[in-house]
Amino acid sequence: MIAIDRRSFQHFDWLLLALMLAILAIGFVNLFSTTQPLPPPQIGVASEFKTQLAALGLGLAGMVVAIAIDYRRLERGAPFFYVLVLASLALTVVFGIEIRGNKSFLKLGPFSLQPAEFAKLGLVVMMARHFHRHPPTEVRRLIDLIVPALLLALPVALIIAQRDTGVAVLTLLIGATFFLFVALPWRTWAILGVIAVAGAVGAWEVGLKPYQRARVLSFVQAGSGDSHGSDYQAIQSRIAVGSGGLTGQGWLQGPQNRGQFLPTQHSDFAFSVVAEEWGFAGGASALVLYAGLLLWGLAIAANSKDGFGGMLAVGVVSMLFWPAVINVAMVLGLAPVIGVPLPLISYGGSQLLANLVALGLLMNVSMRRYMF
Repeated sequence: MIAIDRRSFQHFDWLLLALMLAILAIGFVNLFSTTQPLPPPQIGVASEFKTQLAALGLGLAGMVVAIAIDYRRLERGAPFFYVLVLASLALTVVFGIEIRGNKSFLKLGPFSLQPAEFAKLGLVVMMARHFHRHPPTEVRRLIDLIVPALLLALPVALIIAQRDTGVAVLTLLIGATFFLFVALPWRTWAILGVIAVAGAVGAWEVGLKPYQRARVLSFVQAGSGDSHGSDYQAIQSRIAVGSGGLTGQGWLQGPQNRGQFLPTQHSDFAFSVVAEEWGFAGGASALVLYAGLLLWGLAIAANSKDGFGGMLAVGVVSMLFWPAVINVAMVLGLAPVIGVPLPLISYGGSQLLANLVALGLLMNVSMRRYMF
């Protein structure tokens, strides 16, 4: 039954809602700027902005549903949700439409959906269920990690089959976050380290495309200077961030943004535009809001009254933490460009919808921690 108990409503998490809305506001103000036509300035509402607004409406509706259903009921339904997202990933591998070399989207009438974004949420719910029933502090043998490792490997493998390296890396990191809480001896961690290195070598040789390897090599070599090739996006991003100075060039006034020198400036490099138009002050303010949201999420996890709620909150925080860290590092030239959007700020209907539902679950855990 979908209903919000009066007692839980009395503990509604207004701080979490305020932090989320503040970040969303930055995202929409920035998206409006990044989707404006070339000079001379012509103020208009681009189709991307309208699409993101529609996704926001759906996401807020999904968030309300995620808040209303007692999160403890999700534990029973986790396997069904997990199988559903796996099936959607498999369908995308076969029937997905190809965009920039990736088969990540399913066409549903006039809409395009990226199932991998919802797979991250399905993985979080399933991993939270597993580690609630098998507490991390009781995991002391490598064999105890076989089941969660398989739960993680299945969606990652299907996303790799879609040739979406960025989302595959994120999904792997989100799932691996749960492993950080297990009580394994150091010898077992050493074995896992060897396995991780072997996996990285295999991914380099088989999983990465030539242009992706070129980007990584360019980053490792501290910039190849190839302003028209593999290093182009990183160079333009650093120019945009540097030109913002302390207070920025002003809204709709960023030269890199207005001249469209930044590729995917409304998605992967949205934070570059934030820094260019609002300067260090604006970029730092956005990061402070992110830090506040993530730290509050961890506080919710720590204060949860049951293991499933705590693990669920940790998973939701990891869904926001890893893409935020990688995206900002990528924009600043501290990580190779792998195509990772910034949650709640970058353009992308599927990722916005999935993140809002995830935040609804986080708010669900926060509200019901007083009701046990």
